[in-house]
Amino acid sequence: MAPPNTIDAGLHRRVPGTVHTAAPGKVAYERNYQLPEFSIKEIREAIPAHCFERSGLRGLSHVAIDLTYMSLLFLAATQIDKLENPLIRYLAWPVYWVLQGIVGTGVWVLAHECGHQSFSPSKTLNNTVGFFLHSFLLVPYHSWRITHSKHHKATGHLTKDQVFVPKTRTQVGLPPRDASKAQEDDAEIAHLDEDAPIVTLFWLVIQFLFGWPAYLIMNVSGQDYGRWTSHFHTSSPVFEPRNFLDILISDAGVLFTLAGLVYATLQTSLLSVTKFYIVPYLFVNFWLVLITFLQHTDPKLPHYREAAWNFQRGALCTVDRSFGKFLDHMFHGIVHTHVAHHLFSQMPFYHAEEATRHLKKLLGPYYIWDDTPIAIACWRSITQCKFVEDEGDVVFFKK
Repeated sequence: MAPPNTIDAGLHRRVPGTVHTAAPGKVAYERNYQLPEFSIKEIREAIPAHCFERSGLRGLSHVAIDLTYMSLLFLAATQIDKLENPLIRYLAWPVYWVLQGIVGTGVWVLAHECGHQSFSPSKTLNNTVGFFLHSFLLVPYHSWRITHSKHHKATGHLTKDQVFVPKTRTQVGLPPRDASKAQEDDAEIAHLDEDAPIVTLFWLVIQFLFGWPAYLIMNVSGQDYGRWTSHFHTSSPVFEPRNFLDILISDAGVLFTLAGLVYATLQTSLLSVTKFYIVPYLFVNFWLVLITFLQHTDPKLPHYREAAWNFQRGALCTVDRSFGKFLDHMFHGIVHTHVAHHLFSQMPFYHAEEATRHLKKLLGPYYIWDDTPIAIACWRSITQCKFVEDEGDVVFFKK
């Protein structure tokens, strides 16, 4: 395994025993990329069998811990406005919002585990726990479970992946690529006009706070199906007729939570509901978008068209990174073990760290780890990952 600071170069080395050149008439793979040739059987055999064992009791214990944290924070917050010192009150509320947002994100991750059926061996327990946890966080459980499964089945595929789908050169309004310059270094290719940093920062904040509900409601950053696509609409092109009842149940769960929030507002005030629920909810949105954006949007990541894609290659199109030991723990490893999660989504999160150690040894340079500070990595991705080429079986982000 190449150390993190050399992974960029290591990613494009040839793997012994594998040679691939573009077929006649095909656009060569960008950066002379060499396709990983691992079989899913080979990858699975590199991981100890016990890593795939699921325990409902262990999963429920994590739910109990997170809900306890959430309840204690809520109870503590009920005392904030009773504090006499206004400065302490003004400081205490942001502390509550940040901490409750972190805990809420952990709860969201556990519901996400349920959607993958990695929470326990029982499908009934998985779907029951996942439904209530996600509904509480205004997520249509089954609807998102269905589309997220499709994302996992087609990660890195330019026309079949479900979310964080790169725009092409044509879609961002750039002129067609000059074929005579097709082999030039990326730095020589035409660049998009640079936005003012303040404008970029503004849209970044909008994306972090509202990108998640925008994806659920309007499929923002998802595939373009040519018509309105929503996780709340039974006729959306992302669903099949057999999903009809699941979508209605999911909608009912979200509506029940919204009704509870309206009732709480009538019994207390909009300000109270905003302080106790809405602001922490926005922090959950922030973490979800930040985590998933950095996992799937990075200059190092290849994207495939049909001729070059397979499941294993697509599953490797994600980046592991650390948000620090505290956040990695509170987010149940979703940040620093995401490669393992994409390869084996039914593996429970509490075994993913051990599995990752074995994957590193097998995958070598094809395991992508990035230790860039989070703020810098985020800015790099938002400014350098603008589009991919209209042609080519393996393409990378350009700016």
